[in-house]
Amino acid sequence: MKNVFLAIALVLGLTTFAQEGKPARGEREKLTTEQQVELQTKKMKLELDLNDKQTADIKKIVEKQVAKREAKRAEMQAKREKGEKPSKDQMFQMKSEMLDAQIAHKAEMKKVLTAEQYTKWDTNQSERKEGFSKRMKKGKRGMKKEDIQK
Repeated sequence: MKNVFLAIALVLGLTTFAQEGKPARGEREKLTTEQQVELQTKKMKLELDLNDKQTADIKKIVEKQVAKREAKRAEMQAKREKGEKPSKDQMFQMKSEMLDAQIAHKAEMKKVLTAEQYTKWDTNQSERKEGFSKRMKKGKRGMKKEDIQK
């Protein structure tokens, strides 16, 4: 009888320790705005072989983009906490604004980059978008959403 209790206690103890580990996605620390800008700019400098002037211009564009994204995220978080959900017209307006911002971002990038660099940047953006879409379709840990709901 003691052996059974000992075995159960051992199994429970091991499983609770096994589940501790790295924090879940939402719980890990987020990078500051400056860190995000710095990393994104350096990544683009490596991928596109930017010169110093282009790097400075890209950094300004990225700073503006990250600041807008953070402001929008904070606004949406505040609305979510209040329990407000956007109407269809508001959703249409938000998506329209997002697409306008993407068009403006592409135009700014086209001004700064050479034709070859812009083509490479645009290709990279498309590949990232496709990869993100595939991951979203797969759902949690590579499983299809239908499988998770079952």
